Amino acid sequence: MENETPDIQHEPITPLRIGITHGDVNSVSYEVILKSLQDSRIFEYFTPVIYGSSKVASYHRKALNMNDINFNVIRSANQALPGKINLVNVVTQEIKVELGQSTDVAGKAAYFALEAATLDLAQGQIDALVTGPINKQNIQSKDFNFPGHTEYLAGKFNTREALMLMVSDTMRIGVITGHVPLREVPGMITEELIIQKARIMHNSLIRDFGIRKPKIAIMGLNPHAGDKGVLGIEEETIIIPAIQKAFEEGILAFGPYPADGFFGSPTLKKFDGVLAMFHDQGLIPFKSMAFQSGVNFTAGLPKIRTSPAHGTAYELAGKNIASHESFLDAIYLSIDVFRNRKLYDEIAANPLKFSALEEDTDADKNALKSLGDDSDEPLLL
Repeated sequence: MENETPDIQHEPITPLRIGITHGDVNSVSYEVILKSLQDSRIFEYFTPVIYGSSKVASYHRKALNMNDINFNVIRSANQALPGKINLVNVVTQEIKVELGQSTDVAGKAAYFALEAATLDLAQGQIDALVTGPINKQNIQSKDFNFPGHTEYLAGKFNTREALMLMVSDTMRIGVITGHVPLREVPGMITEELIIQKARIMHNSLIRDFGIRKPKIAIMGLNPHAGDKGVLGIEEETIIIPAIQKAFEEGILAFGPYPADGFFGSPTLKKFDGVLAMFHDQGLIPFKSMAFQSGVNFTAGLPKIRTSPAHGTAYELAGKNIASHESFLDAIYLSIDVFRNRKLYDEIAANPLKFSALEEDTDADKNALKSLGDDSDEPLLL
């Protein structure tokens, strides 16, 4: 992937204040952050506020030979200056950078940045948060006992209404069960959980992505979606009833689809969102098709958080070959979601406009039934 900032397609707006956590300091995180901010034209669209270490940032700047980048070191986000790469020093002690290695000090530094940025996000000091990749093992401590960013942020904002949503130009894939062992997945799948996640996705697609009547495909749990009970009963006893109840709520949910055939078929393009039953069922096809540009978005939070779809990529650290496309797209998505939420809330505040937005008809639903006509599996309503 080329290390050039792509042409910016967004219309100029008053720059938002976007917080950026430095993630694992031994990973590619600083590399993709600095590459994303290297072209000063992007400061027309947002004001970056990095939560990290000025010394570590300078180390990476030198290692990447990006000496034209300068940091405006500040004590708090409200001191951030437009047109500058602002950096809040949340780690003041010396940090030994060991590129490509997992270390305890790197985990602590990642946590300090995340904690400070999340607090500022909650208090409105920043408009959105873009998180650098962390190592889920070395960040663990008495203060951080979560499988990942999604669960941490859901806890910080005291909500069960959170959904890990992988976003690209061609698809949006959420997972009903996230960072949990595969052996625990079948026991976690319930009608209530499926409906809850479908509701989160439905609302996010409307408010965050500006899709008026989103259509959601729901995957089966078992091979061939259970093959009518031959390969598993969860589809018949749990998933199909949940889809029917979601549809009765006004959520245009369809399925269950066999995951192996669905992601390789034209049917995928007919949906605005996809709900996979478990992590790898959704993320393997997503990363196969959109790894370089994919974005991880936490749907359902009262605040906006995005992240690149990739992890720490220790094997690339320090080699100046990591692509920053995913990180840049994470920044762009945070801006787009902020705009979409603002527009939706303005419309929702006007009863006449909101009534028109929510209007639905039987004709709409009947037309949707044709979605599965060219699929091997019928749509279930």
